Order: sequence, then C-alpha cells, then structure tokens
Amino acid sequence: MRAWINGELLPDATVPAVLVSDHGLTVGDGVFEAVKVVGGLPFALDRHLERLHRSAAGLGLPPVDEDAVRRGIGAVLAGADLPLGRLRVTVTGGPAPMGSGRGDAAPTVIVVADVMQPWAPTTAVATVPWPRNERGALAGLKTTSYAENVVALAHARERGASEAVFANLAGHLCEGTGSNVFYVVDGELRTPTLASGCLAGVTRALILEWYGGREVDETIEVVERASEVFLASTTRDAQAVSRWDDRELDAPGPVTAEVRRVWRERERGLLGL
Repeated sequence: MRAWINGELLPDATVPAVLVSDHGLTVGDGVFEAVKVVGGLPFALDRHLERLHRSAAGLGLPPVDEDAVRRGIGAVLAGADLPLGRLRVTVTGGPAPMGSGRGDAAPTVIVVADVMQPWAPTTAVATVPWPRNERGALAGLKTTSYAENVVALAHARERGASEAVFANLAGHLCEGTGSNVFYVVDGELRTPTLASGCLAGVTRALILEWYGGREVDETIEVVERASEVFLASTTRDAQAVSRWDDRELDAPGPVTAEVRRVWRERERGLLGL
C-alpha cells in the first residue's frame, strides 16, 4: 500500500498521518472515490473526479483541489506494481473543533493505492430491513459516513451474502452498500433511477451507455420476477447474482454474460490494453 496526504508521500502507509481532530475521523465529514487500476492505469478517472467534485459540493466542503489530487495519484502510482489495484481518494473537512460544526482549517486530502483481488464471477445478496432515505441530505453523495453500510453488510454476511441491498422509503429498489443493482424482467435490462436515492455509479453509467437498459423505479418485490440480477461497481464490474435472499437465480444469465463481454472489450479499449 502507498499513501499520500496533503502533498506528502508517506514512507510507510502505516505511519500515523491524520490528526485526531480531523472532521472526517470525528464525524465522518468527508467524501471519497474508489478508482480501479488496471495494468497500472486508473480507469475512468475523469468521471470519478467529476463525482468527487459533486459530492464535495453537496456536502458543503470547499472546492476540491483537483491538481493536488492528480499529483497524489501520480505519486502513489509511480513505481507501483499494480496489474489490478484500487485507488482511494478521500477529502475531509480537515481539523475542526469536537462536534458537528466545521472549523476553518483546509481540507485533508488523502490518496492511497493498493492491490485488489478480483471478485468471484457470482455472488449472493440479502435484502436488509432498513431503508435508504432518498430525501436525505446525503442521498446520492459518496461520503465517508458509511456506518449504515457497515451494519447492513454485517447483516448480509450473517446470511452468507457479500452484499446488502436496500429499498428506499417509498419501498422501491434502491442500491447495495457499494453497488448499483441491475435486473432483467421479460428480457429487458432495468436499474433504479437516480431519484431512488442510489449513487450515480460510474460503472452504472458506463453499462447504460455501452449496453443500454431502462432506468425505472419499481417496488423491491420486482426482483421476485427477475430472471437475472447483477451488481455493478468499480471493483465488481458486472457481477452476477446467484442467490437473492432465499431465491436461487441462474448466474450469469445471457444478458449478464453479454454485459460482461461488452464491458471487458470497451474497458480494454479505453485503457489501450
């Protein structure tokens, strides 16, 4: 693992580097992006940085210094052996008084690079009993306030699943803790709209551009009629779901298999591999 913080490449990623008063640590006041690295190259970096800007603005943080972020990315990738890896870019509210109110310090900017193991081709998901709030202040933002996801994922793992899936307050299918959900009904590929409160996933957007699909909000029970389901995320790409709660699914189905084929082809083309 290689780490860079506020302009300095750390000699060792285990060295303490964030102040105990940092608002990202004390109250989760921060935003982040996870970027896949393939063959040493960051994939869809511009799209991830665009979303980082949107998340920071939505959280009320100062504008992100993109030049600094790019310097940090270059520093952690330089000389790194990452045939498959992950970058994490984090921007927090910086040091602040204890409590919810921000101070006047500059934001903390952190970039970390590490190896990543590929996900299995298929997985299981579990529905959790807690809804996403599509009307909340953080809806659709990629913030570091992930405690709700931690609880939901622990619930799913107790049930033998690698991902937890939320409905929203309206009872509509929303998203996973770190993934968007696609499903096939009557041969049509569908995924929730951004109005559902789900994250505007980079992988989600590329699948819709490269393969197609319909954005629609439907009750979460629609998955009971789905012939295929897959999860989309930076680390999973398009991962077929073989079990949703107690329901077994063919995985990967024909639509999922074709999405994965198109993804591999277009990804390698964009990276020049």
